[in-house]
Amino acid sequence: MPGMADALLETLEIETAPSPERAVIWMHGLGADGHDFVDIVPALGLRGTPVRFVFPHAPMRPVTINRSMVMRAWYDVRDDVGVRREDEAGVRESQQRIEALIARETARGVAAKRLVLAGFSQGGAMALHTGLRHPERLAGIMALSCFLPLADRLAAEESATNRDAPIFMAHGTHDPLIPLARARQSRDVLSGLGHPVEWHEYPMPHSVTDAEVLDIAAWLGRVLA
Repeated sequence: MPGMADALLETLEIETAPSPERAVIWMHGLGADGHDFVDIVPALGLRGTPVRFVFPHAPMRPVTINRSMVMRAWYDVRDDVGVRREDEAGVRESQQRIEALIARETARGVAAKRLVLAGFSQGGAMALHTGLRHPERLAGIMALSCFLPLADRLAAEESATNRDAPIFMAHGTHDPLIPLARARQSRDVLSGLGHPVEWHEYPMPHSVTDAEVLDIAAWLGRVLA
């Protein structure tokens, strides 16, 4: 009998048209769940392109910075002398669970080159971490209001296959949770390793704006064409 870590994550799914051969796996942020970005799908204007949107629910776990309350989280976060640190074991466990969702899409007829990994906040961090290490070329990686986790390990662990995969990064200039400077630093690490990053900044806090949704729609339309 498989353990909990081996179980496929529960997901919500929306298909923009029947028989999709393209997919977007979209991870939510800390304390949210798969419902968080479901309402954004109609605004992306992809009705003419059959795309399956998969919104997984992260596992429940105690989160140190939130007084160890149990909530949906891709990994634990600690506060080490004013610097928030991601829990490496949790990041790598969630990576495996996201890889299992990619494998399910492959089994359903969606080739990796037609699949986008996307996410917001913690979910965006997981999209970057997992996508950059995935052995098959992906259509792209979308990372919203987040940073690159385990950045010092990327050069040694990244997949050369995804070195040229398009990356869409966006961040709010007034984000109180993940400072803009930290996101820019992640962008610079990625650019320094040769990854093509399309970078956007918006006058917003830790959230999503209408202008950002339009840019996301345009980018998805290109990479899933």
